[in-house]
Amino acid sequence: MSLDLNTIWFILIGVLFTGYAILDGFDLGVGALHLFTRTDLERRTFLNAIGPVWDGNEVWLVTAGGALFAAFPEVYATAFSGFYLALMLLLFCLIFRAVAIEFRSKQEMAWWRRMWDVSFFVSSVLASFLIGVALGNIGIGIPLDSNHEFTGTFLGLLNPYAILVGVTTVSLFMMHGAIYVVMKTEGELHDKVRGWVNNAIIFFIICYATTTMATLLYVPQMANVIKDHPVLFLVPLLNMLAIANIPREIHHGRDWRAFVSSSFAIVFLMALFGIGMFPNMIFSNPIAENSLNIYNAASSAKTLKIMLIIATLGVPAVLAYTISIYWIFRGKVKLDSTSY
Repeated sequence: MSLDLNTIWFILIGVLFTGYAILDGFDLGVGALHLFTRTDLERRTFLNAIGPVWDGNEVWLVTAGGALFAAFPEVYATAFSGFYLALMLLLFCLIFRAVAIEFRSKQEMAWWRRMWDVSFFVSSVLASFLIGVALGNIGIGIPLDSNHEFTGTFLGLLNPYAILVGVTTVSLFMMHGAIYVVMKTEGELHDKVRGWVNNAIIFFIICYATTTMATLLYVPQMANVIKDHPVLFLVPLLNMLAIANIPREIHHGRDWRAFVSSSFAIVFLMALFGIGMFPNMIFSNPIAENSLNIYNAASSAKTLKIMLIIATLGVPAVLAYTISIYWIFRGKVKLDSTSY
């Protein structure tokens, strides 16, 4: 693998989407766990655990989408036209999550709060599922013609493998979100959610093992790069170690370390996906020759060079903003008159 401009941008976009998966992943997971709580106080605590950061987390998705448009415009065009309905559903889910967070505690009526609780839960689960379905389809391949235009249907995107990846994504975010809530709460709720973490881990491991077997059986091209470069087998090995370390850290009460391990698990999972796809950006199935890769879908070398300079300035700014927000709102959640 030569480290040319195209490869650098492939890695950079992967880093941005990974940042989104880590950051928005836990607040989507918190939403997926929301209805497992019982009291109004517990649900308000869940909302306030992510309240100061959820909107900033989505900056990474916007940044990643902008980078994809600038560096690989044909990939952006094919993905956003082919997955149009799915992306509109994802957008509505993200909108309704935001509305639910802001509106939920504005009225005292039980039916009002219950309505927004259900909206927050459903939109969080559906958004996580749709993200996974998109990844599953990109991995297994979608029908593209010689002009790289999508020739399939929306229902065709709901194939068994993509659905399996979607469920696995929901399980991953639920595990990640449960660990985050453990880290941000105290007292009875802290102890209750701590008991959920191991169940979430078991759910994720079952989904992950099933998806791995399905990938090896039905998407063999995802393993080709690792077969050609055996040193890359370190990535799935490190991924398994990161996952295995989570219950160990939870058992010893080291919530922060458990969250770091969960974040590294997402990093290695995204790395595995990127390694499996390289050099393709969107795999074409059944005609592999129509695939979009980092060379036939890229902007000009001059554009990539200019955008790299902009990214060198912009990405650290986004990173600094993210770190500062998490530093300001560090510590356990405390409810007061200004809370959600």
